[in-house]
Amino acid sequence: MEVKTAEFVISAPVVNMCPADTKPEYAFIGRSNVGKSSLINMLCRNKKLAKTSATPGKTLLINHFIINKEWYLVDLPGYGYAKRSKTEIAKLDRMIRGYILQRHQLVSVFVLVDVRLEPQAIDVEFINWLGQSGVPFCIVFTKADKLSHGKVNTNAEEYTRTLLATRDELPPHIVTSSENKQGRDELLEYIEKINKELKEGQD
Repeated sequence: MEVKTAEFVISAPVVNMCPADTKPEYAFIGRSNVGKSSLINMLCRNKKLAKTSATPGKTLLINHFIINKEWYLVDLPGYGYAKRSKTEIAKLDRMIRGYILQRHQLVSVFVLVDVRLEPQAIDVEFINWLGQSGVPFCIVFTKADKLSHGKVNTNAEEYTRTLLATRDELPPHIVTSSENKQGRDELLEYIEKINKELKEGQD
């Protein structure tokens, strides 16, 4: 798949203000500072599409971008930003979980994980919650350019082993780098494959 057009549509504070549309949606989420905006911009080849900031945790709304006028890329707020108040964290948590559980157009969630770090409890808890809730998801390892190829593979394998402790099967995973565009084609092909299956199911 090639991204020919990518346009911002709306920033919604609650799920019922998201686009009244039936197009498939793919949501991107991860801990603050995981490189989500950079990854989205790399996928769409537009450095200004998702706002990148030196301050982590700037995304506070459900941001919809229409891709090729066929599907939505959804930029969800990051979780785990320590400088927020408990009230803010609870509000964001309700927004994120409300969107994921109530949005019928949501096809898959991409959970972004920094490949340099050992498995973080907050990520593992969120991934387990998705699994328990029956939500399809894919793990996207970010910042692969910061490590050697061998270390990236070792860390990714350690992560999947951690997940196997609480799961019967492993979710799909893709290794990416926004700097050198690693994983871009694989991620877009993953989305294209699902879109084709959805279309065939409707015919």
